[in-house]
Amino acid sequence: MSTKAKARPATAPVVFTANRLRDGRVVWLGTEGAWRDRITETTPFTPEASDQGLALAQQGERAQLVVGVYAVEVDPNGGLGGPTPLKFRERLRVQGPSVAAEAA
Repeated sequence: MSTKAKARPATAPVVFTANRLRDGRVVWLGTEGAWRDRITETTPFTPEASDQGLALAQQGERAQLVVGVYAVEVDPNGGLGGPTPLKFRERLRVQGPSVAAEAA
């Protein structure tokens, strides 16, 4: 039996991401708990407020709107017209599916 990995404390501002249950698309936590398709529609949480952001994001899981909520460290003034993820994996998720649904 595996144990759930412990998240390390955030050292940079964070946004929250998940997958929408309806269609599996990547979504980003916007203001007041609304889930958005674009990271540019998010407001980063400071490292000190990341627990509050996580609690807000987890409400979406409890409401069965999204699954797999987690924090993504960002540069709030990044080059994407809004927050830019610091890790390559998350920058790839921002761009959308890497395989077109029609080709699958």
